Amino acid sequence: MLIRGFSMVTSTAAAAATPAVAFPRQRSRCHFPLIARFLASVNRPSTICTASNSVVSLALYSTESSTESKQKPLKPGLYLVGTPIGNLEDITLRALRVLNSANVILSEDTRHSGKLLQHYNIKTPLLSYHKFNESQREQAVLTRLKEGQIVALISDAGTPGISDPGAELAKLCVKMNIPVIPIPGPSALITALSASGLPTNEFTFVGFLPKHAGSRRERLIVSANEATTQIFYVPPHKLCHFLEETSSAFGDSRQCVIAREMTKLYEEFWRGTIGQAKEAFSTHQPKGEITFLLEGKPPSTDDAPSESELESDLKELISQGHTLSTAVKMVATGKSMKRKAVYSLALRKFGRPLESEEDGDHP
Repeated sequence: MLIRGFSMVTSTAAAAATPAVAFPRQRSRCHFPLIARFLASVNRPSTICTASNSVVSLALYSTESSTESKQKPLKPGLYLVGTPIGNLEDITLRALRVLNSANVILSEDTRHSGKLLQHYNIKTPLLSYHKFNESQREQAVLTRLKEGQIVALISDAGTPGISDPGAELAKLCVKMNIPVIPIPGPSALITALSASGLPTNEFTFVGFLPKHAGSRRERLIVSANEATTQIFYVPPHKLCHFLEETSSAFGDSRQCVIAREMTKLYEEFWRGTIGQAKEAFSTHQPKGEITFLLEGKPPSTDDAPSESELESDLKELISQGHTLSTAVKMVATGKSMKRKAVYSLALRKFGRPLESEEDGDHP
């Protein structure tokens, strides 16, 4: 889904074939044996860790364990498994268990997901499942599920079903009463929001904008008038064009946050106004998929107009030759008010319903 590429830190103190991860010196205790025991409990290739000079290596080995799992067997169904958005350490024990136990793993890009499975020595078969083949794969996947198999679905990174083909498969399974089980994990939009500094109590996730220019403009105008934090996904090569579009809809003074390469070595959170962002990114194209956040529309500081002011405006427009219906629309738009409120005032003050000769759409 987002941020295509896992980060690995190599270690000279570990086995040459094994990626390693470095921890602060004071954390000398190794917790990776927990993963080793956990994976061994599901009778799959497991992990073990060694420590040397405060560098902890995650070494992979194949083992056959006779230890009975203390956890209940997984029930058949579609498992939506969250995977790291960049840092392999962000995988959960539950996700590892499901990926080890599944009959098959559906993946957007099997080559990309193969890196994750190889890192944890997971041998479950991979099957490609993306927007270009989902209609062909759908029936085969449903057959597996109806037969009682465990099917795991992962995206390239993050939580499946969010801005990727997994949403349609999950919807279909729900319709057919096939269990859909979420396995929580990383999510680019929540990760970015939590560290953005923008309001988090309410937000609107837009995701990728439509391809059609008119539809993009309409969506941005809607977002520009919402009071909640707006969250978009933006390909890096389209950032400059996106900034021009948002500038047109939101203005240059709205605060924004550009989050990229999250959880990876070159993670960046750029903060400023849309105008400042246009200047900052006009000369270079950032790398890595972008989560773009915009502050919601600030509350109006203008006092609500009085009834006498509204009545005066209506009379003036009518004296200029406008119908009462048109005058109500113009006043409501100009004062940023609901047309229904101005309509009620017009009925009380002028004592007659609005004319329908304009377009007949009363509020």
